[in-house]
Amino acid sequence: MKRYYQLLKETFPTKTAVLTELINLEAIHHLPKGTEYFVSDVHGEYQAFDYLLRSGSGLLKERIQACFEDLSIRDVDLDDFTLYVLYPEEKMERETSRLGRKALEAKLASHIPYLIQVVRFVGSKYTRSKVRKAMPKEFAYIIEELLAEVERRRNKADYFQAIIDKVQALGQLDELVIALSRLIQELTVDHLHLVGDIYDRGPEPDKILDRLQGQRSVDIQWGNHDITWMGAFSGSHVCMVNVIRIAARYNNLSLIEDRYGINLRRLIEYSQAHYQPLPALTPILDGESISQSEADLLNQLQQATAILQFKLENALIERRPDFQLGHRQLLAKVCYEDKTICLDGQTYPLQDFETSCLKPDSPCQLTAEEEEILEQLMYRFQASERLARHVDLLFEKGSMYLVYNQQLLFHGCIPLHDNGDFKSLRIEGVSYAGKDLLDFYEEQIRLAYRQPHIHDDFATDLFWYLWIGETSSLFGKTAMTTFERYYIADKATHEEKKNAYYQLRNDPAICQMILTAFGLGSDSHIINGHTPVKEKAGESPIKAEGKMLVIDGGFAKGYQKKTGLAGYTLVYNSFGLQLVAHRPFTGVEDVLDGGGDIISAQRLVEEVDERILVKSTTIGEQLQQEITALEHLYHHFEDY
Repeated sequence: MKRYYQLLKETFPTKTAVLTELINLEAIHHLPKGTEYFVSDVHGEYQAFDYLLRSGSGLLKERIQACFEDLSIRDVDLDDFTLYVLYPEEKMERETSRLGRKALEAKLASHIPYLIQVVRFVGSKYTRSKVRKAMPKEFAYIIEELLAEVERRRNKADYFQAIIDKVQALGQLDELVIALSRLIQELTVDHLHLVGDIYDRGPEPDKILDRLQGQRSVDIQWGNHDITWMGAFSGSHVCMVNVIRIAARYNNLSLIEDRYGINLRRLIEYSQAHYQPLPALTPILDGESISQSEADLLNQLQQATAILQFKLENALIERRPDFQLGHRQLLAKVCYEDKTICLDGQTYPLQDFETSCLKPDSPCQLTAEEEEILEQLMYRFQASERLARHVDLLFEKGSMYLVYNQQLLFHGCIPLHDNGDFKSLRIEGVSYAGKDLLDFYEEQIRLAYRQPHIHDDFATDLFWYLWIGETSSLFGKTAMTTFERYYIADKATHEEKKNAYYQLRNDPAICQMILTAFGLGSDSHIINGHTPVKEKAGESPIKAEGKMLVIDGGFAKGYQKKTGLAGYTLVYNSFGLQLVAHRPFTGVEDVLDGGGDIISAQRLVEEVDERILVKSTTIGEQLQQEITALEHLYHHFEDY
């Protein structure tokens, strides 16, 4: 402890420096808490996700209007002004064509005082230091000067205008407007929580992760689709094959090949040599148009990876009896003579089930060619520098669950029995349930991540269990029926029975039991994703008398017909919790045409009696620890 205070003294070498920091931290304690935004299940829909961050989930326009409610603003259309804040580059490009360069510069110069006022308004709940840190470095001095003089006192009006004139004369007016717009966007979203499922279905999860890398304050709760990509990079062959299969199913191979630089040529050649296109494996295109040859390739690749997946899965189940997945060794249940399978005592014919790469006496055995392909693919996945950066970010910012500002965040479920007791997973004689189960999962997959060249140890295999396991907090169903959905026409076999959690989460007592297990009290909430809320059919995202908030509203286009929406954002500011429902994002051009409003409904979830201050938050707890240490150092300064 003495060494700790000696190091602290090196940072604050005088009592005056300690006092200054104490005053600063105490002042921060009494500021209103920053605004948190919660989204989930973004599934590669980068354009819509980017718009949510730029617009504060559509609420930025309201902030701008509130800014000028009591201020005089002349000759400015606030709707048009808002577009400059949302998409400054695109808006200026349009206006250059419409107005001409000279007229545009005059307009931009007239906007700068108002942009500065908005910066002051959205930054008013932060310290000057925090606002300063958020400023683009190249314009930090200019913005600070403009902020100091925005009120345009008579004796400084010329000074203020001189700054703008000089910026314009040096050809930097566009860049200053862009810098101010981005600063406003950043200050609007103080902290972002992404409650799982960045990957799969949509085409650009990589761009979402690039965007998150530049986000000042963010955390991620891992989703089941994220975990397979993390597993693929961490050495799981079955996870790797699965992500390729899903990419082929949704026509997203460009993510793997072009943007992650992973060469699939050997696997594609193998799939084309052994498989012919079959109806059951037709790719899902969500309205996209591709050539027949492209569709055939996706079909064949999907077949090859599906069979490889089932082979690898069987071997994993064989070596992990504790996973209790023996009933899912489906290749061993097939009658290869007549292409049928017996499930739960009933026999079903198999459709489009290609057996050329399966040996009836040992259907789960990999061929030498398959083993070579898998080894090459794993090398390429782990050699992808961009994928490495993204998986590193998922581990750095991510977790199985998070307790933050007295809220409990996790993607899927807390596995339960029908009676509400925690459902356990027994591994080598030790049972894990509730919070301990999620802690165990996280400990093991972090171990696998640190040892990526070990491919069939327990920790690496656990990635797959999290994808398909009944007691997985990321899946929570009796079975992942991929095989049945591909090869059995009877849809009754496609059912994936959900864990009791998904029904019991409507009960406030059950939700409170879960919250208590994670050390939280009666004022807390569970924030959940994973299962799209079918609001179109009357389902509510607010459950258990407000204890449970399910914020998967169908961000991915494929879910929107069922949900009737295009996602939710939960907004938690110093006044309480608000749920914002969204219409589909139809593109930047529609926004610039004035038709980009995505808010379909706003619902007050909970309003607090007294405005929440920083001292009552998770950040406040951390600051209090710093304050306590600094107070000790101040009173015993000479001892160190």
